[in-house]
Amino acid sequence: MSVVFAGQTVAQTDRGLRVCETAGAPVYYFPPDSVRDGVLRPTPGGSLCEWKGAAVYYDLVVGAQGSAEAAFAYPDPFDDLGMGYDRIAGWIAFYANRVDSAWLGDEQVRPQPGGFYAGWTTDRIKGPIKGEPGTGGW
Repeated sequence: MSVVFAGQTVAQTDRGLRVCETAGAPVYYFPPDSVRDGVLRPTPGGSLCEWKGAAVYYDLVVGAQGSAEAAFAYPDPFDDLGMGYDRIAGWIAFYANRVDSAWLGDEQVRPQPGGFYAGWTTDRIKGPIKGEPGTGGW
C-alpha cells in the first residue's frame, strides 16, 4: 500500500495493518518507518474515538504543498476492551481525500464517503458504507 502527495510517494509498505469498524470502509495504518521523514507535521488538538482513544493529527507537507490534517495516529490506543487496537500504537493512517492518491497494490482507492471517515474504499467492498447520505443514524 502507498500514498502519493505532491507527485511523490510519501508512504509505502507491505506491512500495513487493516482495521475494520462496523459499516465503515477499512482504515489502513502504516508503520512509522514506512512514512518519508519530514513530511508529517503535528497539529494542535485531536479527537477521541470511543473504541481506540485519543488521536493526534498531522499536516502533510512536501515542498511548498501542504494538506491539513491529512494523517492521524493513536499514540496510546485503548487496549482494555481486548479489541487489539494496541497494535496500531503510533502507526499512521491517511485520509484518501486529502492526498493525491492512495493505493492498495495496483488499485487506487476511493475515500470513504462523507469526508469524516478515513476508510479506503475498493471494488471488493460490498454493501452500504456509513458516510453516504442517509447513514448518519447508524
